[in-house]
Amino acid sequence: MTLPPSGLPRDEVLAKLQELRAGDLAARGGRTFAYVYDPARPDIDELGHEVYASYLDVNGLDPTVFPSLLAMENDVVDIARRHLGSTTAVGSFTSGGTESIILAVKAARDLAGIEEPQVVLPVTAHAAFQKACHYLGLEAVLVDVDPTTFRAVPSAVEAAITDRTVLLVASAASYAHGVVDPVEEIAALGLARGIPVHVDGCIGGWLLPYFRRLGIDVPAFDLSVPGVTSISVDLHKYAYAPKGASVVLYADPAMRRKQYYATADWTGYTMINATVQSTKSGGPLAAAWAVLQAVGDDGYLELADKTLRATRRLVEGVGKVEGLRVLGEPEMALVAVASDEVDVFVLCDEMNARGWYVQPQLGYRGLPASMHLTLTASSDAVVDDLLVDLAVCVEASRGVVAGDEGLLAAVKDLNPDELGDDVLATLLPLAGIEPGDGLPDRMAAINTLLEAMPMRLRERLLTEFLGLLFTPGNDAG
Repeated sequence: MTLPPSGLPRDEVLAKLQELRAGDLAARGGRTFAYVYDPARPDIDELGHEVYASYLDVNGLDPTVFPSLLAMENDVVDIARRHLGSTTAVGSFTSGGTESIILAVKAARDLAGIEEPQVVLPVTAHAAFQKACHYLGLEAVLVDVDPTTFRAVPSAVEAAITDRTVLLVASAASYAHGVVDPVEEIAALGLARGIPVHVDGCIGGWLLPYFRRLGIDVPAFDLSVPGVTSISVDLHKYAYAPKGASVVLYADPAMRRKQYYATADWTGYTMINATVQSTKSGGPLAAAWAVLQAVGDDGYLELADKTLRATRRLVEGVGKVEGLRVLGEPEMALVAVASDEVDVFVLCDEMNARGWYVQPQLGYRGLPASMHLTLTASSDAVVDDLLVDLAVCVEASRGVVAGDEGLLAAVKDLNPDELGDDVLATLLPLAGIEPGDGLPDRMAAINTLLEAMPMRLRERLLTEFLGLLFTPGNDAG
Protein backbone atom coordinates (compact mmCIF):
# COMPACT_ATOMS: atom_id res chain seq x y z
CA MET A 1 0.00 0.00 0.00
CA THR A 2 1.13 3.53 -0.76
CA LEU A 3 -0.20 6.73 0.73
CA PRO A 4 -3.16 8.13 -1.21
CA PRO A 5 -2.13 11.17 -3.28
CA SER A 6 -4.43 13.30 -1.18
CA GLY A 7 -6.19 12.61 2.06
CA LEU A 8 -9.36 10.54 1.91
CA PRO A 9 -12.66 11.87 3.24
CA ARG A 10 -13.51 10.78 6.79
CA ASP A 11 -16.48 8.66 5.71
CA GLU A 12 -14.36 6.80 3.17
CA VAL A 13 -11.70 6.04 5.79
CA LEU A 14 -14.33 4.71 8.18
CA ALA A 15 -15.90 2.61 5.43
CA LYS A 16 -12.52 1.04 4.68
CA LEU A 17 -12.12 0.21 8.35
CA GLN A 18 -15.49 -1.50 8.38
CA GLU A 19 -14.40 -3.62 5.42
CA LEU A 20 -11.24 -4.63 7.25
CA ARG A 21 -13.21 -5.61 10.36
CA ALA A 22 -15.64 -7.80 8.45
CA GLY A 23 -13.58 -10.91 9.18
CA ASP A 24 -12.90 -10.16 12.85
CA LEU A 25 -14.40 -12.16 15.68
CA ALA A 26 -17.28 -10.49 17.48
CA ALA A 27 -15.96 -8.80 20.62
CA ARG A 28 -19.46 -8.45 22.06
CA GLY A 29 -22.49 -10.71 22.19
CA GLY A 30 -21.09 -13.57 24.25
CA ARG A 31 -20.26 -16.04 21.45
CA THR A 32 -16.49 -15.53 21.61
CA PHE A 33 -15.05 -17.63 24.46
CA ALA A 34 -11.45 -16.36 24.37
CA TYR A 35 -9.53 -13.11 24.00
CA VAL A 36 -12.39 -10.73 24.87
CA TYR A 37 -14.18 -9.88 28.11
CA ASP A 38 -17.76 -8.76 27.62
CA PRO A 39 -19.69 -7.25 30.56
CA ALA A 40 -22.92 -7.15 28.52
CA ARG A 41 -23.25 -3.52 29.63
CA PRO A 42 -23.05 -0.99 26.78
CA ASP A 43 -22.77 1.86 29.28
CA ILE A 44 -19.43 0.51 30.51
CA ASP A 45 -18.15 0.11 26.97
CA GLU A 46 -19.26 3.59 25.93
CA LEU A 47 -17.68 5.25 28.96
CA GLY A 48 -14.42 3.39 28.52
CA HIS A 49 -14.22 4.29 24.84
CA GLU A 50 -15.04 7.95 25.48
CA VAL A 51 -12.48 8.42 28.24
CA TYR A 52 -9.86 6.40 26.35
CA ALA A 53 -10.21 8.70 23.34
CA SER A 54 -10.08 11.83 25.49
CA TYR A 55 -6.65 10.82 26.84
CA LEU A 56 -5.10 9.41 23.66
CA ASP A 57 -2.73 12.35 23.21
CA VAL A 58 -1.68 12.56 26.86
CA ASN A 59 1.80 11.07 27.37
CA GLY A 60 2.44 8.93 30.42
CA LEU A 61 6.24 9.13 30.05
CA ASP A 62 6.78 11.74 32.77
CA PRO A 63 4.36 11.65 35.75
CA THR A 64 5.28 15.22 36.70
CA VAL A 65 4.04 16.67 33.39
CA PHE A 66 0.49 15.31 33.45
CA PRO A 67 -0.43 15.10 37.14
CA SER A 68 -3.92 13.76 36.33
CA LEU A 69 -2.31 10.50 35.15
CA LEU A 70 -0.23 10.28 38.32
CA ALA A 71 -3.32 10.77 40.47
CA MET A 72 -5.28 8.16 38.52
CA GLU A 73 -2.47 5.62 38.67
CA ASN A 74 -2.21 6.01 42.43
CA ASP A 75 -5.97 5.53 42.68
CA VAL A 76 -5.94 2.43 40.50
CA VAL A 77 -3.02 0.86 42.37
CA ASP A 78 -4.71 1.62 45.69
CA ILE A 79 -7.93 -0.05 44.54
CA ALA A 80 -6.02 -3.08 43.25
CA ARG A 81 -3.90 -3.57 46.38
CA ARG A 82 -6.91 -3.34 48.70
CA HIS A 83 -8.75 -5.81 46.47
CA LEU A 84 -5.78 -8.16 46.76
CA GLY A 85 -5.16 -8.17 50.47
CA SER A 86 -2.94 -5.18 51.26
CA THR A 87 -3.14 -1.53 52.23
CA THR A 88 0.61 -0.99 52.09
CA ALA A 89 1.74 -2.62 48.83
CA VAL A 90 3.11 -0.50 46.00
CA GLY A 91 2.75 -1.07 42.29
CA SER A 92 2.58 0.17 38.74
CA PHE A 93 0.00 0.38 35.98
CA THR A 94 1.13 -1.55 32.89
CA SER A 95 -0.08 -2.35 29.39
CA GLY A 96 -1.08 -5.93 30.17
CA GLY A 97 -0.30 -9.16 31.95
CA THR A 98 2.82 -9.89 29.94
CA GLU A 99 4.38 -6.54 30.82
CA SER A 100 3.41 -7.00 34.48
CA ILE A 101 5.07 -10.43 34.48
CA ILE A 102 8.20 -9.20 32.71
CA LEU A 103 8.57 -6.48 35.34
CA ALA A 104 8.09 -8.92 38.23
CA VAL A 105 10.73 -11.24 36.78
CA LYS A 106 13.13 -8.32 36.26
CA ALA A 107 12.60 -7.17 39.85
CA ALA A 108 13.34 -10.66 41.19
CA ARG A 109 16.43 -11.03 38.97
CA ASP A 110 17.88 -7.67 39.94
CA LEU A 111 17.08 -8.16 43.62
CA ALA A 112 19.01 -11.43 43.67
CA GLY A 113 21.93 -10.12 41.64
CA ILE A 114 23.35 -13.57 40.89
CA GLU A 115 24.71 -15.20 37.76
CA GLU A 116 22.59 -17.62 35.72
CA PRO A 117 19.36 -17.01 37.68
CA GLN A 118 16.45 -19.45 37.48
CA VAL A 119 12.67 -19.15 37.79
CA VAL A 120 10.71 -22.21 38.93
CA LEU A 121 7.48 -22.52 36.94
CA PRO A 122 4.67 -25.07 37.02
CA VAL A 123 4.03 -26.11 33.41
CA THR A 124 0.60 -24.50 33.73
CA ALA A 125 2.12 -21.07 34.44
CA HIS A 126 1.43 -18.59 31.67
CA ALA A 127 3.88 -18.62 28.77
CA ALA A 128 4.61 -14.96 29.50
CA PHE A 129 6.99 -16.13 32.24
CA GLN A 130 9.06 -18.06 29.71
CA LYS A 131 8.97 -15.01 27.45
CA ALA A 132 10.24 -12.89 30.33
CA CYS A 133 13.04 -15.37 31.01
CA HIS A 134 13.97 -15.36 27.32
CA TYR A 135 14.08 -11.57 27.15
CA LEU A 136 15.87 -11.08 30.47
CA GLY A 137 18.40 -13.92 30.43
CA LEU A 138 16.98 -16.24 33.08
CA GLU A 139 16.46 -19.99 32.92
CA ALA A 140 12.87 -21.22 33.17
CA VAL A 141 12.73 -24.44 35.20
CA LEU A 142 9.47 -26.23 34.33
CA VAL A 143 7.78 -28.45 36.90
CA ASP A 144 5.00 -30.93 36.16
CA VAL A 145 1.62 -30.50 37.87
CA ASP A 146 -0.84 -32.99 39.33
CA PRO A 147 -2.39 -34.77 36.29
CA THR A 148 -5.82 -34.91 37.92
CA THR A 149 -6.19 -31.51 39.58
CA PHE A 150 -3.83 -29.64 37.21
CA ARG A 151 -2.49 -27.72 40.21
CA ALA A 152 1.16 -27.20 41.06
CA VAL A 153 2.66 -29.77 43.41
CA PRO A 154 4.58 -28.04 46.25
CA SER A 155 6.97 -30.97 46.73
CA ALA A 156 7.87 -30.86 43.03
CA VAL A 157 8.40 -27.10 43.23
CA GLU A 158 10.63 -27.61 46.28
CA ALA A 159 12.67 -30.25 44.49
CA ALA A 160 13.32 -27.84 41.61
CA ILE A 161 14.74 -25.08 43.83
CA THR A 162 18.50 -24.52 43.58
CA ASP A 163 20.92 -21.91 44.86
CA ARG A 164 20.25 -20.07 41.59
CA THR A 165 16.47 -19.81 42.05
CA VAL A 166 15.39 -16.16 42.20
CA LEU A 167 11.61 -16.54 41.86
CA LEU A 168 8.83 -19.07 42.46
CA VAL A 169 5.57 -18.74 40.56
CA ALA A 170 1.99 -19.78 41.29
CA SER A 171 -1.19 -19.15 39.30
CA ALA A 172 -4.50 -17.81 40.54
CA ALA A 173 -5.85 -19.09 38.32
CA SER A 174 -4.10 -20.97 35.52
CA TYR A 175 -5.35 -19.99 32.09
CA ALA A 176 -5.62 -23.47 30.60
CA HIS A 177 -7.71 -25.11 33.36
CA GLY A 178 -8.97 -22.33 35.62
CA VAL A 179 -7.61 -23.79 38.86
CA VAL A 180 -5.78 -22.02 41.69
CA ASP A 181 -2.37 -23.36 42.66
CA PRO A 182 -1.61 -24.06 46.36
CA VAL A 183 -0.27 -20.56 46.89
CA GLU A 184 0.09 -20.83 50.67
CA GLU A 185 2.37 -23.87 50.42
CA ILE A 186 4.47 -22.41 47.61
CA ALA A 187 4.73 -19.07 49.41
CA ALA A 188 5.89 -20.91 52.54
CA LEU A 189 8.70 -22.48 50.50
CA GLY A 190 9.78 -19.05 49.32
CA LEU A 191 9.53 -17.55 52.79
CA ALA A 192 11.65 -20.31 54.32
CA ARG A 193 14.39 -19.87 51.70
CA GLY A 194 14.23 -16.13 51.18
CA ILE A 195 13.02 -16.51 47.59
CA PRO A 196 10.41 -14.09 46.18
CA VAL A 197 7.07 -15.60 45.15
CA HIS A 198 4.96 -14.10 42.37
CA VAL A 199 1.28 -14.94 42.03
CA ASP A 200 -0.03 -14.63 38.49
CA GLY A 201 -3.49 -13.21 39.14
CA CYS A 202 -3.68 -11.64 35.69
CA ILE A 203 -6.84 -13.49 34.75
CA GLY A 204 -8.20 -14.44 38.16
CA GLY A 205 -7.02 -11.77 40.54
CA TRP A 206 -9.95 -9.42 40.00
CA LEU A 207 -12.74 -12.03 39.81
CA LEU A 208 -11.74 -14.58 42.47
CA PRO A 209 -12.36 -12.30 45.49
CA TYR A 210 -15.91 -11.75 44.21
CA PHE A 211 -16.39 -15.48 43.65
CA ARG A 212 -15.33 -16.01 47.28
CA ARG A 213 -18.00 -13.53 48.40
CA LEU A 214 -20.52 -15.49 46.31
CA GLY A 215 -19.74 -18.71 48.16
CA ILE A 216 -16.98 -20.35 46.11
CA ASP A 217 -14.24 -21.96 48.19
CA VAL A 218 -11.35 -19.97 46.76
CA PRO A 219 -7.98 -20.81 48.32
CA ALA A 220 -5.94 -17.95 49.78
CA PHE A 221 -3.75 -16.52 47.03
CA ASP A 222 -3.18 -12.77 47.43
CA LEU A 223 -0.82 -10.41 49.24
CA SER A 224 -2.31 -11.39 52.60
CA VAL A 225 -0.52 -14.75 52.28
CA PRO A 226 2.86 -14.71 54.06
CA GLY A 227 5.63 -15.14 51.50
CA VAL A 228 3.76 -13.70 48.50
CA THR A 229 6.01 -10.84 47.42
CA SER A 230 4.30 -9.74 44.19
CA ILE A 231 1.08 -10.27 42.26
CA SER A 232 -0.28 -9.19 38.89
CA VAL A 233 -3.90 -8.49 37.93
CA ASP A 234 -5.31 -7.45 34.56
CA LEU A 235 -8.05 -4.84 34.62
CA HIS A 236 -8.88 -5.38 30.95
CA LYS A 237 -10.14 -8.84 31.82
CA TYR A 238 -12.75 -9.17 34.56
CA ALA A 239 -12.65 -5.50 35.58
CA TYR A 240 -13.86 -4.90 32.00
CA ALA A 241 -11.59 -1.95 31.28
CA PRO A 242 -10.53 -1.39 27.65
CA LYS A 243 -7.47 -3.30 26.50
CA GLY A 244 -4.08 -2.23 27.75
CA ALA A 245 -4.74 -2.21 31.50
CA SER A 246 -2.90 -4.26 34.12
CA VAL A 247 -1.33 -3.71 37.54
CA VAL A 248 1.72 -5.33 39.14
CA LEU A 249 1.95 -5.05 42.93
CA TYR A 250 4.81 -5.59 45.37
CA ALA A 251 4.60 -6.17 49.11
CA ASP A 252 7.92 -4.34 49.60
CA PRO A 253 8.82 -1.02 47.90
CA ALA A 254 12.45 -2.21 47.75
CA MET A 255 11.43 -4.87 45.25
CA ARG A 256 9.51 -2.41 43.09
CA ARG A 257 12.61 -0.23 42.87
CA LYS A 258 14.30 -3.14 41.10
CA GLN A 259 11.54 -2.98 38.48
CA TYR A 260 12.49 0.57 37.51
CA TYR A 261 15.03 1.47 34.85
CA ALA A 262 17.15 4.63 34.90
CA THR A 263 20.10 5.97 32.93
CA ALA A 264 21.81 9.34 32.74
CA ASP A 265 24.54 8.00 30.44
CA TRP A 266 23.61 9.83 27.24
CA THR A 267 23.22 13.37 25.90
CA GLY A 268 19.49 13.81 26.50
CA TYR A 269 17.33 13.99 29.59
CA THR A 270 17.92 11.49 32.39
CA MET A 271 15.68 8.54 31.52
CA ILE A 272 13.70 6.99 34.35
CA ASN A 273 10.96 4.48 33.51
CA ALA A 274 8.66 2.70 35.92
CA THR A 275 7.63 0.16 33.28
CA VAL A 276 8.91 -1.30 30.01
CA GLN A 277 7.31 1.46 27.95
CA SER A 278 8.61 5.01 27.83
CA THR A 279 6.15 7.08 25.82
CA LYS A 280 2.67 5.68 26.32
CA SER A 281 -0.82 6.98 25.82
CA GLY A 282 -2.77 7.95 28.90
CA GLY A 283 -5.89 6.42 27.31
CA PRO A 284 -5.74 2.94 28.89
CA LEU A 285 -5.07 4.28 32.39
CA ALA A 286 -7.77 6.94 32.24
CA ALA A 287 -10.30 4.48 30.83
CA ALA A 288 -9.49 1.88 33.50
CA TRP A 289 -9.86 4.51 36.25
CA ALA A 290 -13.20 5.62 34.82
CA VAL A 291 -14.60 2.10 34.47
CA LEU A 292 -13.61 1.20 38.03
CA GLN A 293 -15.36 4.31 39.31
CA ALA A 294 -18.47 3.74 37.22
CA VAL A 295 -19.01 0.05 38.02
CA GLY A 296 -18.18 0.09 41.71
CA ASP A 297 -18.03 -2.80 44.14
CA ASP A 298 -21.73 -3.73 43.93
CA GLY A 299 -21.58 -3.61 40.15
CA TYR A 300 -18.61 -5.95 40.01
CA LEU A 301 -20.30 -8.33 42.42
CA GLU A 302 -23.33 -8.44 40.12
CA LEU A 303 -21.13 -9.07 37.05
CA ALA A 304 -19.30 -11.80 38.95
CA ASP A 305 -22.62 -13.39 39.89
CA LYS A 306 -23.67 -13.58 36.23
CA THR A 307 -20.29 -15.06 35.34
CA LEU A 308 -20.51 -17.61 38.13
CA ARG A 309 -24.03 -18.67 37.14
CA ALA A 310 -22.90 -19.20 33.56
CA THR A 311 -19.83 -21.16 34.65
CA ARG A 312 -21.83 -23.45 36.93
CA ARG A 313 -24.37 -24.18 34.19
CA LEU A 314 -21.61 -24.89 31.69
CA VAL A 315 -19.77 -27.29 34.00
CA GLU A 316 -23.01 -29.05 34.90
CA GLY A 317 -24.14 -29.19 31.28
CA VAL A 318 -20.83 -30.57 30.00
CA GLY A 319 -21.15 -33.36 32.57
CA LYS A 320 -24.44 -34.39 30.97
CA VAL A 321 -23.02 -34.71 27.44
CA GLU A 322 -21.89 -38.26 26.82
CA GLY A 323 -18.20 -38.44 26.07
CA LEU A 324 -17.20 -35.06 27.54
CA ARG A 325 -15.58 -34.16 30.84
CA VAL A 326 -14.31 -31.00 32.50
CA LEU A 327 -10.63 -31.16 33.41
CA GLY A 328 -10.02 -30.52 37.10
CA GLU A 329 -12.38 -28.53 39.32
CA PRO A 330 -12.04 -24.92 38.16
CA GLU A 331 -12.48 -22.16 40.72
CA MET A 332 -12.42 -19.61 37.93
CA ALA A 333 -14.63 -18.89 34.92
CA LEU A 334 -12.18 -20.84 32.75
CA VAL A 335 -13.23 -24.31 31.67
CA ALA A 336 -11.24 -26.96 29.79
CA VAL A 337 -13.32 -29.71 28.17
CA ALA A 338 -11.73 -33.01 27.10
CA SER A 339 -13.00 -36.24 25.59
CA ASP A 340 -11.96 -39.86 25.17
CA GLU A 341 -14.69 -40.47 22.59
CA VAL A 342 -14.36 -37.64 20.07
CA ASP A 343 -11.47 -35.59 18.71
CA VAL A 344 -11.64 -32.26 20.57
CA PHE A 345 -10.01 -30.50 17.62
CA VAL A 346 -12.84 -31.68 15.38
CA LEU A 347 -15.29 -30.65 18.09
CA CYS A 348 -13.80 -27.14 18.16
CA ASP A 349 -14.24 -26.90 14.39
CA GLU A 350 -17.86 -27.98 14.65
CA MET A 351 -18.55 -25.39 17.35
CA ASN A 352 -16.83 -22.64 15.39
CA ALA A 353 -18.88 -23.57 12.32
CA ARG A 354 -22.01 -22.89 14.39
CA GLY A 355 -20.85 -19.41 15.33
CA TRP A 356 -19.11 -20.11 18.65
CA TYR A 357 -15.44 -19.27 19.02
CA VAL A 358 -13.84 -21.84 21.31
CA GLN A 359 -10.11 -22.34 21.69
CA PRO A 360 -8.28 -25.64 21.11
CA GLN A 361 -5.51 -26.48 23.58
CA LEU A 362 -2.93 -29.03 22.47
CA GLY A 363 -1.92 -31.97 24.64
CA TYR A 364 1.29 -31.42 26.58
CA ARG A 365 3.56 -33.61 28.74
CA GLY A 366 0.86 -36.19 29.32
CA LEU A 367 -1.91 -33.64 29.90
CA PRO A 368 -4.80 -34.14 27.45
CA ALA A 369 -5.83 -31.87 24.59
CA SER A 370 -8.92 -29.86 25.41
CA MET A 371 -11.39 -27.22 24.33
CA HIS A 372 -10.97 -23.99 26.30
CA LEU A 373 -13.80 -21.61 27.17
CA THR A 374 -13.42 -18.28 28.96
CA LEU A 375 -16.76 -17.19 30.39
CA THR A 376 -17.73 -13.61 31.17
CA ALA A 377 -20.85 -11.80 32.35
CA SER A 378 -22.25 -11.95 28.81
CA SER A 379 -22.05 -15.76 28.86
CA ASP A 380 -25.02 -15.93 31.23
CA ALA A 381 -27.39 -15.09 28.38
CA VAL A 382 -25.99 -17.58 25.86
CA VAL A 383 -24.53 -20.57 27.73
CA ASP A 384 -27.72 -22.63 27.49
CA ASP A 385 -27.74 -22.21 23.71
CA LEU A 386 -24.06 -23.17 23.63
CA LEU A 387 -24.79 -26.40 25.51
CA VAL A 388 -27.48 -27.34 23.00
CA ASP A 389 -25.06 -26.84 20.12
CA LEU A 390 -22.29 -28.61 22.03
CA ALA A 391 -24.33 -31.81 22.28
CA VAL A 392 -25.10 -31.64 18.56
CA CYS A 393 -21.45 -31.03 17.72
CA VAL A 394 -20.31 -34.00 19.79
CA GLU A 395 -22.52 -36.29 17.74
CA ALA A 396 -21.28 -34.70 14.52
CA SER A 397 -17.68 -35.30 15.64
CA ARG A 398 -18.03 -38.99 16.43
CA GLY A 399 -15.92 -41.15 14.18
CA VAL A 400 -14.23 -38.19 12.46
CA VAL A 401 -10.45 -38.60 12.35
CA ALA A 402 -8.26 -35.57 11.69
CA GLY A 403 -4.79 -35.76 10.17
CA ASP A 404 -2.85 -38.09 7.91
CA GLU A 405 -1.23 -40.97 9.83
CA GLY A 406 1.81 -41.08 7.59
CA LEU A 407 2.44 -37.37 7.89
CA LEU A 408 1.91 -37.48 11.65
CA ALA A 409 4.49 -40.24 11.96
CA ALA A 410 6.95 -38.39 9.74
CA VAL A 411 6.94 -35.11 11.66
CA LYS A 412 7.61 -36.84 14.98
CA ASP A 413 11.11 -37.71 13.80
CA LEU A 414 12.06 -34.31 12.40
CA ASN A 415 14.83 -32.40 14.15
CA PRO A 416 13.87 -28.72 13.97
CA ASP A 417 17.45 -27.59 14.56
CA GLU A 418 18.57 -29.33 11.37
CA LEU A 419 15.94 -27.69 9.16
CA GLY A 420 16.57 -24.46 7.27
CA ASP A 421 13.95 -21.77 6.91
CA ASP A 422 13.40 -22.80 3.27
CA VAL A 423 12.54 -26.34 4.38
CA LEU A 424 10.17 -25.01 7.01
CA ALA A 425 8.39 -22.99 4.34
CA THR A 426 7.75 -26.19 2.39
CA LEU A 427 6.19 -27.76 5.49
CA LEU A 428 3.51 -25.08 5.73
CA PRO A 429 1.39 -26.46 2.85
CA LEU A 430 1.73 -29.97 4.34
CA ALA A 431 0.22 -28.54 7.52
CA GLY A 432 -2.67 -27.15 5.49
CA ILE A 433 -1.36 -23.58 5.49
CA GLU A 434 -1.04 -22.01 2.06
CA PRO A 435 0.90 -18.73 2.03
CA GLY A 436 -1.43 -15.89 1.06
CA ASP A 437 -4.59 -17.83 1.89
CA GLY A 438 -4.64 -17.41 5.66
CA LEU A 439 -5.89 -20.25 7.83
CA PRO A 440 -8.58 -22.66 6.63
CA ASP A 441 -12.01 -22.64 8.23
CA ARG A 442 -11.39 -26.04 9.81
CA MET A 443 -8.24 -26.43 11.86
CA ALA A 444 -8.49 -29.97 13.27
CA ALA A 445 -5.98 -31.52 10.87
CA ILE A 446 -3.53 -28.66 11.45
CA ASN A 447 -3.86 -28.86 15.24
CA THR A 448 -3.41 -32.63 15.15
CA LEU A 449 -0.24 -32.20 13.12
CA LEU A 450 1.07 -29.44 15.37
CA GLU A 451 0.42 -31.58 18.44
CA ALA A 452 2.40 -34.46 16.90
CA MET A 453 5.43 -32.29 16.16
CA PRO A 454 8.35 -31.79 18.51
CA MET A 455 7.66 -28.52 20.32
CA ARG A 456 10.68 -26.78 18.84
CA LEU A 457 9.49 -27.68 15.34
CA ARG A 458 6.02 -26.36 16.14
CA GLU A 459 7.52 -23.10 17.38
CA ARG A 460 9.68 -22.68 14.29
CA LEU A 461 6.86 -23.55 11.90
CA LEU A 462 4.46 -21.07 13.49
CA THR A 463 7.20 -18.44 13.55
CA GLU A 464 7.61 -18.93 9.81
CA PHE A 465 3.84 -18.59 9.35
CA LEU A 466 3.77 -15.43 11.48
CA GLY A 467 6.49 -13.95 9.31
CA LEU A 468 4.39 -14.63 6.24
CA LEU A 469 1.36 -12.97 7.81
CA PHE A 470 3.29 -9.84 8.70
CA THR A 471 4.54 -9.21 5.19
CA PRO A 472 3.38 -6.04 3.35
CA GLY A 473 1.19 -6.90 0.40
CA ASN A 474 0.16 -10.25 1.90
CA ASP A 475 -3.63 -10.36 2.27
CA ALA A 476 -3.62 -13.59 4.32
CA GLY A 477 -6.13 -13.82 7.09
